[in-house]
Amino acid sequence: MTDDSQTSRPTSFPGEPQQPPPGLTTEMRTKPDHGEESYVGKGLLKDKAVLITGGDSGIGRAVAIAYAREGADVALSYLDEEQIDAEETRTWIEKAGRRCLLLPGDIRDREHCSRLVERTVAEFGGLDILVNNAAAQTINEGLDTIDDDEMQDAFTANVFAMIRLAKAAAPHMKPGSSIINTTSEQAKVANKTMIVYAATKGAISSLTVGLSNLLSSDGIRVNAVAPGPIWTPIQPIAKSAQELETLGQDTPVGRAGQPGELAPGLCVARLI
Repeated sequence: MTDDSQTSRPTSFPGEPQQPPPGLTTEMRTKPDHGEESYVGKGLLKDKAVLITGGDSGIGRAVAIAYAREGADVALSYLDEEQIDAEETRTWIEKAGRRCLLLPGDIRDREHCSRLVERTVAEFGGLDILVNNAAAQTINEGLDTIDDDEMQDAFTANVFAMIRLAKAAAPHMKPGSSIINTTSEQAKVANKTMIVYAATKGAISSLTVGLSNLLSSDGIRVNAVAPGPIWTPIQPIAKSAQELETLGQDTPVGRAGQPGELAPGLCVARLI
C-alpha cells in the first residue's frame, strides 16, 4: 500500500455480490478498511461514554474503533440481522481495552430510541457523545417508482430517529458533550435516482444547525459530517454490478472512500 490517496485503496469493485437489506460486511467480497490496522489513538476521549447508531459496520464501525482507541467506552446500536457484524466490531473495541455494549433493535421504533439512551447511561454511568450514523438508503428510477412505505421508513430511520435520540440523550449530557450526525453530499447534489435519500440528508443538515443553535447554551456541541461515496455494505444493497465497478471514480480522488478515512474527521467533529 502506498501513501498516494488515489492508488492506495481500491478504485473498482468488480464481481461484488449484491445483497438484500440491511447488508453485512461479512458477506462483502472486498472488505472495507475500518482503520483496524492503521488508526492510532492519542487518549482524546479517555473514559467518555459513546452511543453509535449503525455501529456494527461501515462508518459506524470505523468510528467505534477510533473512539475506543481514543479511550472511550462504546455502545453499538444496530438491527437484529446485523448481529454478526456487531460481534466483530465488539472484538475490536475490546482489543482496545474498552467496554462495549451491544444494543440490537430498530431505531424506527420510538421506544427503542429511548431505551438505547437509557441502557447506555445505565451501563456506562452517563453519555458524552451520541453519533447518529444509521441510515436507510432508497433508490428510484422515476417518481412513479418511489414506494410510499419505503419513503416513510427512510424518514423515520434517517430523520425522526435522530430527533428522538437527541431528545433522549440531551438531558444526560454535561457541558462539553457532543452530538454528531452523518449526513451526505446528497444533501447538496441530490442525485435524480436518490430523491428520498437526498431529502432525508438535507433534513439532517438543517436539523444539525437547529440542534446546534438549541443546545449550545447547554454546552452541547452539535456537528455533522457529509461523506461522498464510501465503501460500506449499503453500496452492494443499492448499486448494480455495473455501478459498483465505477463507484466513486467521478470524485476528485477517483475512487470511493473507505470508512477508516472518515474516523479522524469524526474525532475532530467531536472536538470542535
